[in-house]
Amino acid sequence: MTIHRRAMLAVFAASAATLAMPRLVRAQGTPKFIQPPLPYSDTALSPAIGQQTVQLHYGKHHAAYYANLNRLAQGKDYNDMSLIDVVKKASTIPADQAILNQAGQCYNHELYWDQFKPGGARAPAGALAAKIDSDLEGLAKTKEALIAAGNTVFGSGWAWLVQNGDGKLAITTTPGGNNPVGRGMTPLLGIDVWEHAYYLDFQNRRADHVKAVLDTLVNWDVVAARFKA
Repeated sequence: MTIHRRAMLAVFAASAATLAMPRLVRAQGTPKFIQPPLPYSDTALSPAIGQQTVQLHYGKHHAAYYANLNRLAQGKDYNDMSLIDVVKKASTIPADQAILNQAGQCYNHELYWDQFKPGGARAPAGALAAKIDSDLEGLAKTKEALIAAGNTVFGSGWAWLVQNGDGKLAITTTPGGNNPVGRGMTPLLGIDVWEHAYYLDFQNRRADHVKAVLDTLVNWDVVAARFKA
């Protein structure tokens, strides 16, 4: 009886260890880079960015960048870095363009969705407003420059309001998933001009989309928080 009981206990112990293994594997395989939740409902940006666009853009495209980044970074130094540090480092290594494509788009979109949080200012104020006036001839000119910049992007990319290392503000663009931090700039405001960002709502009228976003969605309090006075 004692031998039988010991054998049964051994079987139960082995079974328990086997059942525990998948949980251990899942814990070890937890993704390093996690997509933040959307900070509002998927209808909050309509009509400038419609519900279906948000669902596809955030739920499919943005989510896929995280899945791809976690796969590509696995087992590499990048897996131990913050997202912004991944973008900075990968921007300096041509062989790691695939990492940059995914990490850049993860970071770009974190900035993008956050800058539309509801309840904030629809125009800059204080130190940021003064800087826009002195460096870019005011908000109206800044919006015009961003619309024009977005229209110059061939194919897919981004139009940005950035702060250079010398503190001055500027308008620039990046191709694909690149981010201005790779050039030593601080991104303050980014407009996605990949077609999936606007085509369902504006078809080929990219400039109209950029104007609608700037006029109705940008929370300038968020932009001001990124600005270094």
